[in-house]
Amino acid sequence: MTAAATPQSQSRISARVAAISESVTLAVDAQAKALRAAGRPVIVFGAGEPDFPTPDYIVEAAVTACRDTANHRYTPSAGLPGLREAIAAKTLRDSGYEVAPSQVLVTNGGKQAIYNAFAAILDPGDEVIVPAPYWTTYPESVRLAGGVPVDVVADEGADYKVTVEQLEAARTEKTKALLFVSPSNPTGAVYSAAEVEAIGRWAVEHDLWVLTDEIYEHLVYGDAEFHSLPVLVPELRDKCIVVNGLAKTYAMTGWRVGWIIAPQDVVKAATNHQSHATSNVNNVAQAAAITALSGDLSAVATMREAFDRRRNLIVPMLNEIDGVVCPMPEGAFYAYPSVKGVLGKEIRGKRPRSSVELAALILEEAEVAVVPGEAFGTPGYLRLSYALGDTDLTEGLTRLQKLLAEAGA
Repeated sequence: MTAAATPQSQSRISARVAAISESVTLAVDAQAKALRAAGRPVIVFGAGEPDFPTPDYIVEAAVTACRDTANHRYTPSAGLPGLREAIAAKTLRDSGYEVAPSQVLVTNGGKQAIYNAFAAILDPGDEVIVPAPYWTTYPESVRLAGGVPVDVVADEGADYKVTVEQLEAARTEKTKALLFVSPSNPTGAVYSAAEVEAIGRWAVEHDLWVLTDEIYEHLVYGDAEFHSLPVLVPELRDKCIVVNGLAKTYAMTGWRVGWIIAPQDVVKAATNHQSHATSNVNNVAQAAAITALSGDLSAVATMREAFDRRRNLIVPMLNEIDGVVCPMPEGAFYAYPSVKGVLGKEIRGKRPRSSVELAALILEEAEVAVVPGEAFGTPGYLRLSYALGDTDLTEGLTRLQKLLAEAGA
């Protein structure tokens, strides 16, 4: 008699979901907040979240929307018609990209937008080229959609920007899409117009899809400029998916409103998918989003000024540490220093051999929370968000400098 399989001999979790790791950035943020709740003075450079409140006029729009009984009911899965129109108008205003409201799908934040997009275009085994360092969610969204992420790494010597030659070397007969982001999370890298155009024309030449994440479009500094890929390379429009959202521009990370802009067949497919996953996005948040997008950009101008000041503080302080190399970010609100020159050295009786171990040591000994580069596909680095108050920024960096100054041979 053959013994029946026992629950212990079978996986209780599907292979696809079991292969997905948790968001390291959110995990670090949760750990730091737990330590703070326990009374420890932890300074958090972890989550990518502006330290500014959502502007009052947007909040008031949500309050008004709460009292409207129409918002107490289901609405179209693709988004409120007024919001889809506002997104189309905002896209033309901000990047010069003209799209119809029917090309817009409103999602529960940028993460759902990315997953919906990949779910709509990928079949099992399709490869997606993902420049690294990458935001931790990108490759996981590819895997959840059945695709295979293919990393292409650019280091600090290249200002974390990949070249067409690198992309071509990674392309195979299974390559279906390229993921492109500028300004970048986690590095703050911003591609020039010539670089964006060259990558777009390479994608057109090889008939590839491109998913381009534009969520940091308004957070660029100095002489850097944001360039929308389908504007510079209009031939790509029929195979380009733009991801964006309110989180960074309007300090609305918790409101969970994002969107994709794509060819209508992709939007229809992604809408069908969303209709079974979540239905419509929260109506009150959508109403607030209409107000946000219909207003001016004064809120982001205030944040951008503060972030610019902070990046000019954080990068020199990081580069003062022996063994640390940090390029100046041109966008977003992250510094991404290489700490390979610190690894293996003795610090308070320990020898961290990886950036994971170093981040754990920094949290325990300096009470500073940073995210290790392993989360972004490049061990040997740390990500520090400078979207926190100036006082905490200075104190945290001072602690970090003091700890790493102890690194011995």
